[in-house]
Formats: sequence, structure tokens, C-alpha cells
Amino acid sequence: MPPVDVHGRVEPGFERVREAFARNFTEHGDVGAACCVYVGGRPVVDVWGGLADRDRKRAWARDTVALVFSTTKGVTAIAVNLLLQRGELDLDAPVARYWPEFADGGKSSITLRWLLSHRAGLADVTADLTLDDVLSWDGVVGALAAQEPVWEPGTQHGYHARSYGWLLGEVIRRVSGVTAGQFVARELATPLHLDLWIGLPESEEPRVATLLPPLELGDEQAKELYDAFMSGDSLLGRVMTGPSNLFHYDDMWNTRALHAAEMPSSNGVASARAIAKLYAACVGEIDGVRLLTPDTVKRATEVQSDGTDAVLGMPTRFGLGFSLPPMLSPASGPGAFGHPGAGGSLGFADPDAGIAFGYVMNQMQLGLTGDRRTETLVAALYDSL
Repeated sequence: MPPVDVHGRVEPGFERVREAFARNFTEHGDVGAACCVYVGGRPVVDVWGGLADRDRKRAWARDTVALVFSTTKGVTAIAVNLLLQRGELDLDAPVARYWPEFADGGKSSITLRWLLSHRAGLADVTADLTLDDVLSWDGVVGALAAQEPVWEPGTQHGYHARSYGWLLGEVIRRVSGVTAGQFVARELATPLHLDLWIGLPESEEPRVATLLPPLELGDEQAKELYDAFMSGDSLLGRVMTGPSNLFHYDDMWNTRALHAAEMPSSNGVASARAIAKLYAACVGEIDGVRLLTPDTVKRATEVQSDGTDAVLGMPTRFGLGFSLPPMLSPASGPGAFGHPGAGGSLGFADPDAGIAFGYVMNQMQLGLTGDRRTETLVAALYDSL
């Protein structure tokens, strides 16, 4: 793609981040994107550029928002850790204490800690469901409450790519009396004035960037390996396309139905500015708001799961709902925590460095290794400190 005009502002000393952002369009395939960085509680980078809709030639604007896939999991993790901080949840209590039906299928001993750290054995939703069942919430949540674990809970970890959101979202609903999306709006987005939703209001739909499905992998061996992984014959394939082979990285994610539903693992819609500001408020006070105390952050970032992932078949590391290094970016500090999203989005904070980072885009890129766009942005950020 030819060079694009980069809009926004960058404080002196952080020009490398702006340069890396611009190179993402010319060297790494970005079509439309935004990046925001907080350092020491203030925004030092807030840039955007490219096209929010390539076909309609709609420019990415200051208020453009985008679907962020699993970057949503970090938002949900913040919500759950906030409830833990308030004493409304007990980390080692059985989930059935809050959600009695969950005890069915031999799940009475599964704890909240295991849900947060992908150790519950419920990565694969085994019921035969329709899309309406999934998007209406009760059908998929009821199926998860009834099913047996796929592996013995607590014995290993495996990425709960979509079930993570329904499991933790139902716990939030049972404890708070409101849905996960409503809780995020009330407790996170409204106090901080964030453009961030789990369950997008229809009034905000015109602001959403049109998602561009991933291009085919250029390397034939990588493509064959990826196709094998994503086949319905493997646990990974069932998890990543499930439930019931309903989900694929295609234009379905541009529909009003997918934006309006609440999928607290997968369908958050946000700006880069909102993601960075949210994480900044987890490690410092922003506009008079601090979400998580230092003790909560310390507990949330203690390693709970580490090693070969039973779903992904590669090393992963999780705290209490958060991805931990090296899952965020090779350049991120050892104390960083957050979550990446399919296709390239990323949000994280590093309390040691005093930084918070958000990146969103509309051109998905899938590969077997990390995303070059966030790798270069994060490296440029740390080089600027």
C-alpha cells in the first residue's frame, strides 16, 4: 500500500512510534488503523490513518472504532478482577456458588481461578447449537452449564477462545445482576468516557470500520499447517470455529447481529484510544479514576498457566484472565499484562514502565507467529522510553 497521511498527535520523544505506524501501511499491509499510548498517566501517542472502509473510500477518522476480537478478553478480565477486588467474588470458590446450574456434568469443583486461567476443560462447546442460540446468550450458556469438561479440570490449560467470554460473562451477570456488556459500560466505559462496547448500540454502527478478512498465507507449508489446525477434525479447529462450526474469520463479523450480541471473549468494539486509556487506569489514576489497585494487579499477573497449550499446541502463559509475556509482543516488558486479538489488535499495560498501549485495525492478518505490526509498534515504544 502507498504511504498514508498519519493524523493525530505525538509528543516529542515518541516519533519512532509514529514512524513505525506509518511503515505498517507501506511494509506490513495495514489498510486502516489507530494506535494510542499512555505513559505516566497521559497520552503521548494518539494516531490514526488509512481507510475505515476500502470499498467506499471512507477514511479512518478520529472517532472510528473497530472490532477487536480477543482483545475483548482483557476487558472482561479487568471486569472480573474488579469484582474480585471488591470482594464480590472469591477466586477459589467453585463457580457453582454463583451459578448453581454450572455444577452439572461433573463440574462442581471447577473454580473461578480455573475459568480465568483457561484450565476449566470447557474450551470446546460440545452441544449442537444454532447461531441464534449463541447470539441470544441463554442457549450457549445453558449448554456450557450442562456439558461435561473435555479434559479433567485443573490438570492442564487450553485456550478457551470463545467459551471464556460466556463462562465469565455469566459469572458477572449472576453476581452483579447485569450482563457483562452492561457491567463494562457502567463500571469501565462510562467513568472513563471510553468508546468501548461489548454489545454495540445501533446508534454507533456508522463509526465501525469494515473488517477485512485475512489474506491467504503466502507460504504454502504454513497454509497447509493452518488449514489442518482449523479443520473441524481437531480440538483446535472445533474451538476456533465453534460452537458448531458457526464462526469463521469472514464477513459475518461485519453484520449488525454480530456487533449487537454480547460475546465477552470475541466481539468488543473499541478505539485504540479507549483500550490504552482503560489499561492506563488499571495501573494509575486517569481522570480521577483508578480501576485496579497495585495488589489486584500483582495478583492478576501471577502466572496461573504456563507451557504447552492443550488447544493451540504451542506455549502460552496466562494470569487471571490476562495474557502474559511473551504472548503480547517480543518487546513487551516482563511485567506487562493484557490481551491480543485475532487479526492483529492488542491492548496491554506495563506497570513497571508506566505505559499502556492500544492498537486496532481492520485488515486481519493471521499467521503461526506474532503480528509484525504490533511487534514494530511495541518495539518503537520501548525504544522511546
